[in-house]
Amino acid sequence: MRFHGMQIIRLATCFFGFASISLADFALKDGDTVVFLGDSITAARRYDRIIENYTLLRYPQRHVKFFNAGKGGDTMIGALDRLQREVFDRGATVLTVAFGVNDIGWGMKADAEHKNAYLTSLRRLVELCKERKVRVFICSPAITNEEPDRAEKGFLQQMCDEGLALAQSLGADTIDIQRCMRKVQRHVLATNKNQKDATKHTKLHVEDGVHLNELGQLAMAFALLKGLGAPADVSSAVVDAAGAKIESTTGCSVTSVKQIADGVEFDRLDEGLPLNFGTFGALNFFHIPIPAELNRYMLAIHGLTPGKYELRAGGRSLGKFTDKQLAAPLNISFATANGWEPGGPWDAQAAALKMVTDARMEITGSESYISNFMSHHPDLEEVRAETAATLQRLEALPRKIAAPVMVHFEVRRVADVK
Repeated sequence: MRFHGMQIIRLATCFFGFASISLADFALKDGDTVVFLGDSITAARRYDRIIENYTLLRYPQRHVKFFNAGKGGDTMIGALDRLQREVFDRGATVLTVAFGVNDIGWGMKADAEHKNAYLTSLRRLVELCKERKVRVFICSPAITNEEPDRAEKGFLQQMCDEGLALAQSLGADTIDIQRCMRKVQRHVLATNKNQKDATKHTKLHVEDGVHLNELGQLAMAFALLKGLGAPADVSSAVVDAAGAKIESTTGCSVTSVKQIADGVEFDRLDEGLPLNFGTFGALNFFHIPIPAELNRYMLAIHGLTPGKYELRAGGRSLGKFTDKQLAAPLNISFATANGWEPGGPWDAQAAALKMVTDARMEITGSESYISNFMSHHPDLEEVRAETAATLQRLEALPRKIAAPVMVHFEVRRVADVK
């Protein structure tokens, strides 16, 4: 399977219509310590990795720490018991809170008693966070695989709506993860209708219909990032090939513009980079509009004579495009001439960052198992010490990988348009 130039770019369809948010509006600031508090969906350590990688790539100058405080089967009531140890003792400045499904026993306890317990605990949690000056985002939980129109009117959504309204009245921020994810779900279901083979249907959940698969976790990360004010625009550059000059730049600098016999070349240094997921990661963008809503990494080349051109970045081909396509402008965030390999250097950086973050998260997760289930191990303290040392050694690597670098671009004519 191979994707070339515009083929892979066309996978990104904007169907949400979110407004672009300014770079200054992203909620996670330099020096923040972010804790994700939730149940087993949080404990899976998936959506939080994506948010961490986004922050590292888009805001490489911001030093933000991330901690996962997910616990399988937990509820808003149970979270109160862990708040001091899992949140305040870690020095949290930002907290996201996502509960609800377990609070009503997967729907078997959907009654006034359990709703009131959820709301009472939510109120207390927000009050404690305000006392500690922790910026808290109360979230509705991830969707289940329930039919979206029915779920929209169901007990869980109504209970969470009351919780979001209560949180807002107390001065907390809120993110309605369910409704954002439901837009993705509707897109998935509409696409599945055109696929007669049910074994090829796209899913957001594992077989229990509650826990998320990888695509579902990505959809949840997308919802959280939008709720945290993540901007659509990474950077943009407009170059006049005929005049060998820069027309405009946002979020980047362009230098050394030079007209060549069959096109133009220049250097580009970005302030931040787009979020990508490695080989075939862009296939997920068909259902989740990350390029249009989070990853607008734009390039426009004006003044080219009519024809077809190869666009290269860092010595790698991003594909072949007409002069009109290049003038459009073009979102090159995940453009590649070879679907088996990354496109530009930023694509490779994001893929490598994902691998390192995944490895570090897995090691972090092992700490809990080591502490809770390996008390019999004769070298327990040595294992703990080596685990901690390994994590410390990995602390600086993600930031080095994610740092923007100067990239040399070439636009060279390859053939006339027939």
